[in-house]
Amino acid sequence: MRLLSIETSCDESAISLVEIDKAQDNFSVLADITISQIETHIPYGGVFPALAKREHAKNLPIIFQEIATRYSEEVITLDEEKRRALEEIFQREKGLAETLISLFSDDNFKLPHIDAIAVTNGPGLSPALWTGVNFARAISLLTGAPIYPTNHMEGHISSILLKENYLKEEQALFPLDSFSFPMLALLISGGHTQLVLVKGWNNYFLIGETLDDAVGEAFDKVARMLGMEYPGGPKISARAKEGRVNEEVSLPRPMIHSDDYRFSFSGLKTAVRYLIENLKEKYGELSDQLIADIALEFEESVTEVLVKKTQKAIEAFSARGLIIAGGVSANERIVSAFQELTQEEGIELFTPQRFLCGDNALMIATSAFLKIRDGESGLPAGSQVEVDAHAGFPPLSLPRS
Repeated sequence: MRLLSIETSCDESAISLVEIDKAQDNFSVLADITISQIETHIPYGGVFPALAKREHAKNLPIIFQEIATRYSEEVITLDEEKRRALEEIFQREKGLAETLISLFSDDNFKLPHIDAIAVTNGPGLSPALWTGVNFARAISLLTGAPIYPTNHMEGHISSILLKENYLKEEQALFPLDSFSFPMLALLISGGHTQLVLVKGWNNYFLIGETLDDAVGEAFDKVARMLGMEYPGGPKISARAKEGRVNEEVSLPRPMIHSDDYRFSFSGLKTAVRYLIENLKEKYGELSDQLIADIALEFEESVTEVLVKKTQKAIEAFSARGLIIAGGVSANERIVSAFQELTQEEGIELFTPQRFLCGDNALMIATSAFLKIRDGESGLPAGSQVEVDAHAGFPPLSLPRS
């Protein structure tokens, strides 16, 4: 069974093609291509949604054509009915309709065989999500493959299943029965900070999330205050390695002692701004060492809050494993702190391969694979797929301690 997956929730345009082996309860990776938009968004200091949408419309046909070239198998006849259907699907992306009609009208163009299509339908940037969803509908219409709308955050959870050498191995996933439940998942990215109870694959419940800024968003905003270019997270972390403990550089640990599993980073961001202003009043321009000290203190504040809240949840839910996923899970200091925590708690720590921490299509393929193995049916070919930019997990009702 061939599964094509598409991810366009933010600023990564990604498509993968996997071959599912139901007998082995696993899959092999045939193709996995991602085009990053980071350089495009740097002048804006963050992701500009309309621009992200435009770039996805440009990138998806390029990626799909590359994959089709590798696995040219089936000729598609683009009759008038299908042309009109493509034009209707892409009525807001006419350029994309024209590109695909031109591509599929080429007598030499052949599609790979596709049995099912997975596509991110939320959460994320609505304009970006619609581009991916409509592209999936178009390919579904032409191939007759059902569509599996897939939650982006579920994809981050399931990304831990992929082995380091997934492109070279016939079985790209770790055995599913090698994981013990319940587990906790801490999902940390530019758009989300969530603690999720994982009762089993496809069985997820939200127990806490940020009330305002996500961790990655806070990193980017603080980086900007310190004169660093977007994306700021890696730059803050690099400077933090040069930082020293400084009694003049002190920041709060927001909500660290609250009796719930919620987070808040907006106040921390404001505290950094006031700290910078006070230090500039005293010293004028910040020295490189002061900038490094602030970066270190900020990273430590975030790390301590994340660890403390997660430790509380591990003990409350008797978690047998901890998943750290999302773009910020590439942060070495944060991962190191959670390695210490899980060793102390006597449980396993699971993180994605570093190059899978960010948004990618393989995590969407993995999440859809879990649905398929559980017997879920996709939507009929060409079906309308609803986008939910704020899609989330069902909340778990929690007693206050």
